[in-house]
Amino acid sequence: MLRWFRLLWLLGTGWERATESEVAVLTGWLRSATNPQRQRHRADAPVVGTGKASLRAGYAPRTINHAFTVISGFYEFHAHEGRGPVVNPVPHSAQRRRALGHRSPLEPTSMVGRARLRQRVPDRPPRSIPDRLWDELFTAMNCDRDRALLEIFVSSGARAEELLSITVGDIDWSGQRIYVITKGTRAREAVPVSPQGLFRLALYLGAAGTPAGGEPVWRARRGPERPLTYWAMRRVMQRANTLLGTNWSLHDLRHTAAYRMANGGKLTLPEVQTITRHADIQTTNRYLAVHIEELFDKLTEHYSAPRPARHYPAGYAAADIEAVFGG
Repeated sequence: MLRWFRLLWLLGTGWERATESEVAVLTGWLRSATNPQRQRHRADAPVVGTGKASLRAGYAPRTINHAFTVISGFYEFHAHEGRGPVVNPVPHSAQRRRALGHRSPLEPTSMVGRARLRQRVPDRPPRSIPDRLWDELFTAMNCDRDRALLEIFVSSGARAEELLSITVGDIDWSGQRIYVITKGTRAREAVPVSPQGLFRLALYLGAAGTPAGGEPVWRARRGPERPLTYWAMRRVMQRANTLLGTNWSLHDLRHTAAYRMANGGKLTLPEVQTITRHADIQTTNRYLAVHIEELFDKLTEHYSAPRPARHYPAGYAAADIEAVFGG
């Protein structure tokens, strides 16, 4: 919203007199401007990682569409209160609203046209980390805290903010699970954790000490005593990426957990949805995919297999077979 109002101030247009023309100006600027969040302040920061493409310097199509959704909601609210312009300046697709308004999550999404100025969003596969690269990333962690975090991330599928905020009371050692505050619903829900993850968590607490009741389990290692923040853990991943020449993020760990569960052959898709707490099973269904890295061994076996020998029915003369089919 601040970006939208800054544009209106620059154009000298009041927010209550904005039209689709101003939205078009915002679209052009977002498509050509550089996103300050993509600026690299370190010369040794990795540009291209092993396994996924780096984000481009500008604003992503999803970011532009999200800005339109926020601005449209702002004007819908004021229209309900009897303020603002008569027509919402952000164009919308009536056909899309009718098609998706009452769609069941079990039904496939209908192919409908986008509204004007909405950006085409490419379909992105989940960014799970292949096993070989995961081993390298895990080895790059240099303390029990970071190794325990990665192990629990990839075995529980918890989001970064959910896992970083757990307390001692949220750990069920005998039940092999933790309790997190789920994004969106804000409900306290149980999430399973692997025995290896709990083992590494016990190693970390045994060395660092148990925090006071109600305090987050994960603590900063340097400076005054304080909880480990999302940005500090993000910095841990950045140091590992610099060492390995990769660009993995904390959310890639959640993708990795969901991918392993969905393709392990032990859990059904609804069970994976329950663990990851996806609102729509179609989101979980995206993890039923195959990585090209997992096909290398099978392809190598296929390439090295001998050509099948030709066999012909008995009774044909060898000279006739050679004349028809070649030697």
